[in-house]
Amino acid sequence: MAYVVLAAAAIVAILLALSGLRIANQYQRAVVFRLGKLQGLRNPGLYWLIPFVEWQRMVDIRTITASVEKQETITADNVPIKVTAVIWYATVDPVKAVVDVRDIDDAVIQVALTSLRNIIGRHTLDAVLKDQERLSSEMRLAIDLATEPWGVKVTRVEMRNVEIPASMQRVMAQEAEALREKRARIIKADAELEAAETLARAAAVITANPAGLELRRMQMVTEVGAEQNTTTIILMPSEFASMARGIAQIADKYVEKS
Repeated sequence: MAYVVLAAAAIVAILLALSGLRIANQYQRAVVFRLGKLQGLRNPGLYWLIPFVEWQRMVDIRTITASVEKQETITADNVPIKVTAVIWYATVDPVKAVVDVRDIDDAVIQVALTSLRNIIGRHTLDAVLKDQERLSSEMRLAIDLATEPWGVKVTRVEMRNVEIPASMQRVMAQEAEALREKRARIIKADAELEAAETLARAAAVITANPAGLELRRMQMVTEVGAEQNTTTIILMPSEFASMARGIAQIADKYVEKS
């Protein structure tokens, strides 16, 4: 009878010993408590806990991707917008994440929501639309500063979507159209200025060499004649015009005498 009791006790002891065996994966860390008091951290692999005396809280140290729900906030220039963001974070100190915070994931999300509203409220709509990378960096630093005492490291934050009112979209479209028209007018004015400067240089060259003007006039006559026109107007220099008038007067006198 004594042997049976001893055998039963041995079996119970073995079962209790086996029930205390635990295994942690490579991406997990176990925070162990003994009678409610923190005992330390267990690394990946096989380890043993005292049955009914020690218990553990398993922590995943992989990077977690969390979507920050859409937030409606007002920019610094009083424009209501809706913004959604994505945050990437990882637990670097499992003990702090378990002991100091009740729900670490919810705490990180709440900090992200608050930081998102605060940062958007400090910037104008143009800054939110154009400098999303800079704003995301500011938000990451703000969240990381708040979660660092909890043993959490925020690695990245991205603003995924920004929704603006339909009336503001129409105003922005009109502004963009006005800017495009402004650029078109400036480009046209620059082209006219460049053409005028080129013509001024050409006139200076022709003025310095009168023969160049005659060559240009001959070229113009050739171009006009190639179009098969019935009437051709030729511009003559002033000295040629005086000579033509003198010849005409001599001809008139000759006709009167005859």
